Amino acid sequence: MGSFCLPSTFSSCIRSSAATNSIAMAAFLSHHPKILPRPFFSRTFRFISLSTSTKPPRKLFQAVRSVATPAEGVAGFESMISGTERKYYLLGGKGGVGKTSSAAALAVKFANSGHPTLVVSTDPAHSLSDSFAQDLTGGTLVPVEGPDSPLFALEINPEKAREEFRSTAQKNGGTGVKDFMDGMGLGMLVDQLGELKLGELLDTPPPGLDEAIAIAKVIQFLESPEYNMFTRIVFDTAPTGHTLRLLSLPDFLDASIGKILKLRQKIASATSAIKSVFGQEEKRQDAADKLERLRERMVKVRELFRDKESTEFVIVTIPTVMAVNESSRLHASLKKESVPVKRLIVNQILPPSASDCKFCAMKRKDQLRALDLIRNDPELSSLLVIEAPLVDVEIRGVPALKFLGDIIWK
Repeated sequence: MGSFCLPSTFSSCIRSSAATNSIAMAAFLSHHPKILPRPFFSRTFRFISLSTSTKPPRKLFQAVRSVATPAEGVAGFESMISGTERKYYLLGGKGGVGKTSSAAALAVKFANSGHPTLVVSTDPAHSLSDSFAQDLTGGTLVPVEGPDSPLFALEINPEKAREEFRSTAQKNGGTGVKDFMDGMGLGMLVDQLGELKLGELLDTPPPGLDEAIAIAKVIQFLESPEYNMFTRIVFDTAPTGHTLRLLSLPDFLDASIGKILKLRQKIASATSAIKSVFGQEEKRQDAADKLERLRERMVKVRELFRDKESTEFVIVTIPTVMAVNESSRLHASLKKESVPVKRLIVNQILPPSASDCKFCAMKRKDQLRALDLIRNDPELSSLLVIEAPLVDVEIRGVPALKFLGDIIWK
């Protein structure tokens, strides 16, 4: 097997191992689909494999094999595609660990397994378009070209929402904010704030707006006929902090709405005579009913995130001590939120090599230390560890994502 060197180019990888050649060819062809006729693709990807005739040294990968032992009770990809009921998969972790590539590859795998699939990016710094090598911007459903079954992508556009928020916040002393929040299904929260000058208070978007918009989209997925066709929905989430806010937001809103309703009930009982005189009883009761319905929708989203039958959070990391430690803290936080987690993807693992340069030898040693840390970590040791190799080119386009998905999702 040829040696592994960094950094490499496509031309130099022609002289590398068969495994690296396969990965490079897959990604290269995704950039240049017209170079070869379509039959070539089917033949190429059918026989791509990481294995070669040369066996890696036994001691070198002993730790890797042991840490990759499937966790008890966690089935493989067959369990992920079984059934036609809708299922949700959220992929998250530290920034820069390959969440988007893993999520896109999973979405392609689902689509090629017969499931109409939607992949959603809730990360303000979207990279789904880059991963699919296709323009997915605009905040609307965009069909992805290439998979066997329908695959659509959606990049939630927080900057566009911020601009709308800034403009509506200036209208009519702030009443435009209510119109904007109404469009997200959260307008009743503004109703309960009374005659405040919201335009002055909210001339810039409040913290958590991105997560609120994402939650509003989840509500749409649950209720809108537009999304009924999808049996699998994959979320490419923002880095850890944003994701935890997203998952905890339904609890926060549910508690806040509950307090507002209780406060309103107390005020209503004390001012019922006045409301009757001014003829506002029916209008305000309708507002309270809408707020209660919003609370019920928040409860549905909260239950969805915690439903072990329909939802799974997949942690994505890389084999470094810092990334593993953050993944451990993330899993602890997810357990606290009762979000089901079964799998841990470890990206960027050096592929087997019979000979290493000094840099690669040190890098491999560090990675083995990180993998050993996963195996002994009280938060991560119970998860099914899925290893994905470090490749020498970017994985872009559906053919390359299909190949990556065949490696990760077995």
